[in-house]
Amino acid sequence: MTEKSRKILVTSALPYANGPIHLGHLVEYIQTDIWVRFQKMLGNHCYYVCADDTHGTPVMLRAEFEKIPPETLISRMHAEHLRDFQDFHIDFDNYHTTHSDETRELAYLIYKELDKAGLIKKSTIEQLYDPVKEMFLPDRYVKGECPKCGAKDQYGDSCESCSATYSPAELKNPYSAVSGATPIRKQSEHYFFKLSDTKCVNFLKEWTRSGALQTEAANKLDEWFKAGLSDWDISRDAPYFGFEIPGAPGKYFYVWLDAPIGYMGSFKNLCAKQGLDFDAYWKKDSETELYHFVGKDILYFHALFWPAMLKFSGFRTPTRVCTHGFLTVNGEKMSKSRGTFITARSYLDHIKNPEYLRYYYAAKLNGSMEDVDLNLDDFIARVNSDLVGKYVNIASRCAGFITKRFDGKLAPVQPNPILTDMQNAAHQIAECYESRDYGRALREIMFHADQANGFIAQVAPWDLAKKPGQEAALHNACSEAINIFRLLTLYLKPVLPALASAAESFLNILPMQWSDAAKWLPAGQQIYEYAHLMMRLDPKQVNAMVEANKENMKSNTPAPQLSPAAAGEGNLITIEDFNKVELRVARIVKAEHIEGADKLLKLTVDLNEGRTRTILAGIKSAYAPEQLEGRLTVVVANLAPRKMKFGVSEGMVLAASGDQPGIYILTPDSGAEPGMRIK
Repeated sequence: MTEKSRKILVTSALPYANGPIHLGHLVEYIQTDIWVRFQKMLGNHCYYVCADDTHGTPVMLRAEFEKIPPETLISRMHAEHLRDFQDFHIDFDNYHTTHSDETRELAYLIYKELDKAGLIKKSTIEQLYDPVKEMFLPDRYVKGECPKCGAKDQYGDSCESCSATYSPAELKNPYSAVSGATPIRKQSEHYFFKLSDTKCVNFLKEWTRSGALQTEAANKLDEWFKAGLSDWDISRDAPYFGFEIPGAPGKYFYVWLDAPIGYMGSFKNLCAKQGLDFDAYWKKDSETELYHFVGKDILYFHALFWPAMLKFSGFRTPTRVCTHGFLTVNGEKMSKSRGTFITARSYLDHIKNPEYLRYYYAAKLNGSMEDVDLNLDDFIARVNSDLVGKYVNIASRCAGFITKRFDGKLAPVQPNPILTDMQNAAHQIAECYESRDYGRALREIMFHADQANGFIAQVAPWDLAKKPGQEAALHNACSEAINIFRLLTLYLKPVLPALASAAESFLNILPMQWSDAAKWLPAGQQIYEYAHLMMRLDPKQVNAMVEANKENMKSNTPAPQLSPAAAGEGNLITIEDFNKVELRVARIVKAEHIEGADKLLKLTVDLNEGRTRTILAGIKSAYAPEQLEGRLTVVVANLAPRKMKFGVSEGMVLAASGDQPGIYILTPDSGAEPGMRIK
């Protein structure tokens, strides 16, 4: 490790402002936060910035559905995201928004510089257009039958059944996922970034092999070069929530153009707050370091489009793009039906301690693009074995003797091979953190924890305490154990910052830096009475979390998807079938939280029956109670009352959802009254 202080700017991918943070997201933010905390412990000048990704069609449509301005929606989501991050100890130096003056100004600047460099062109293209919503449809908002295998209800860019890729125009029997209408073909002039230009291709072939990417990432990008890079469509037509392209009324920057510029915008916002030099970190001659942490699903944006945009607009390119894999749970994709699609808030509501998850993720991360599996049984076992059984156990077994028998004061450190070996491991552990091989770092740390517990078992302070004349031996043994505990805490601090802070308070020491590995606690150091630093993880907590999420899937919030009548013979029903379901307009008189329920809200609704009904609906992740009171919605009125975990539900609220996070309750048009029948 270099002794010279480094200047480093670090970012994580921007979470989209249309849904909650879930456990899959947290892999990246925890990985990044550990690396940043380690750099700061080394004494490096390291800044960690992020922002909400706020533009695009999904945000626009959700705000429209909620009948609020998009700015109101993204402000609410910003607060929710930041709260979740803070509760998982993700310590951003700045958490901003892409819908900002800083990002707009930088987007305009980069676009104009790319235009000057001859890398922007205009072309007329044909797209599918929703005649009901009067908008061009993004690929993911067109559904239909796969042109290759015939699978129904596939997206407009790829088939989940046969993995074929295609354009929306190739779908059979296409329909708009927004309105259900059959789209029409319509031409529009679009703006393109000429990624296929020879100078872009030559630069990217060199940059992707410069060491800025993992070898496996660079190998993956070779497939794109062999296929030939295509020009990138960077514009969208109104209506669209985003930044309008300068000199092009009704044309907006595609969200993926301004999203990475949001890294720059967030840092510029931080610079204004702290008096930092923006150019020193972003101009092309910058001597600072720039690290992006991203998932492998957005590698091509960060390793092709983004460095080319920076290079040819006069800015520096990333020092490193650190790419990680996806999260699986129990070896499979996160699943709502299994209760394993879990939000950050749901985890906190049930498990409480975020550092269990921080430790487990760290133990699985090795700096590669491999997927990370959250095996829930292994999660429980590893937390209890490593953190409670090995690490915390050292302090709990020895601290009491110091406070009760020696006035809380430590004896001088005696020469001890275990202590020396542990101290000498600082360099190796640091190298593991630097290379993001956290799993190896934790294996090394736990090896020394095992050695320490063997030492404590051998000297057996509990036996020494019973023998006359062994006071000095007892004092020395327990003092050495406390020094071991302090050193283990230092090594674990990037992963377990809250526990480390509590341990520092218990040890009566200042916040530790990495250089403190070379030191021991001095003779006479006063420590405080030990209190439990971490409790064992009860399997019942994990089971309750999973069951709560399964319960949410059983809740009275179905997710109908619009599809045309021609979707297929097996999907057709008769009018008699439809008439069996009594859909009525209802007014939400009251909405309230349910104690212990992760996703359910208790709704009191009026159907103009002379009484109100109670409906339990799984919409807590999407709506605050105050947003719902007074609103009209649609309910299934003739559904038999159902006894659920949190009470009896007397109906079903209709809502829509898709593959992306987000729940949207149905609202009738103005003029509708409670009790009206939907026909």
